[in-house]
Amino acid sequence: MNSSILLIYTGGTIGMKQDQETLALTPFNFDQIEAEVPELKKFGYSIDSHSFVPPIDSSEISSSFWVELAGIIAANYEKYDGFVILHGTDTMSYSASALSFMLGNLEKPVIFTGSQLPIGMLRTDGKENLISSIEIAAAKDSQGRAMVPEVCVYFESKLYRGNRTTKDNAENFRAFRSPNYPHLAEAGIHMKYNKNFISYPSIWGKKLVLNTKLDTNVAILKIFPGISPFVVESFLNIKGLRALIIETYGSGNAPTLEWLISMLTDTIKKGTIVLNVSQCPAGSVNMETYSTGILLKKIGVLSGFDSTTEAALTKLFFVLGNNTEYLNVTNNVLKNLRGEISID
Repeated sequence: MNSSILLIYTGGTIGMKQDQETLALTPFNFDQIEAEVPELKKFGYSIDSHSFVPPIDSSEISSSFWVELAGIIAANYEKYDGFVILHGTDTMSYSASALSFMLGNLEKPVIFTGSQLPIGMLRTDGKENLISSIEIAAAKDSQGRAMVPEVCVYFESKLYRGNRTTKDNAENFRAFRSPNYPHLAEAGIHMKYNKNFISYPSIWGKKLVLNTKLDTNVAILKIFPGISPFVVESFLNIKGLRALIIETYGSGNAPTLEWLISMLTDTIKKGTIVLNVSQCPAGSVNMETYSTGILLKKIGVLSGFDSTTEAALTKLFFVLGNNTEYLNVTNNVLKNLRGEISID
């Protein structure tokens, strides 16, 4: 039986085409996707589409968008074998990370993709990204199970775990990186799946669990040389703040300034989560290596391990939305929930 795919266009460059007369970029009709990309007919898949009207610019993405998007997937989950989400690149890693937490017991592919050039332009990267994403979303093993039952990002021949990605280039076709986790598949002459790195259910056949409870009372503070008490205080005094991500140096180091340690200590004692994520794209937080990191751990700062900032943020939204007690939040933040961190 041929696979069925739901193509969801949220917005972004990939869904634009140039008007022949005005040269203006306008969204094309995804109900006629096979007319726009005739190569798809060769697959023989059943491809339906759902478009957000109006399209949402990537920079306008919010938590309410994630709730709507996750709801669309949940409502159509039994009907389709896989889902391909066309999304602007700027916040794609945030959206992929958020959905990885919101879609529990996932057994079908949810593939985010986009492009750096509109699909209607001659040198577009959009066609290859779209075609390969659909092929991956439809792929099954010999038992009829999804080859990649995860929320992923596909871009420029590589498939990545969504909550491990970050956008690192605004001009190159290879716009995304997964610095701390290997790619899950690579498109070449053949599609090669790295099964050892793909997360498969321990027991197949569980019902999808949709969880749209998110608490966005989180802030991100980037540590920098010369940071002042006034800057830190302005973050810590945010009304309703439940968690603060601090982007630190290297393997999780920050200044041992007395006023900074005192402020963070008082904040943690009040029940606010403080999560340590490295500013380095690759590598992991280790607060047991240097004295500066040891001090942060001693006062109760939590390790983000090798998490991206995007995954750390959306994970906190998810965990805080589903827990009110500090200890429960802490325990879940330190767990590997969806393959977003590497811990023993």
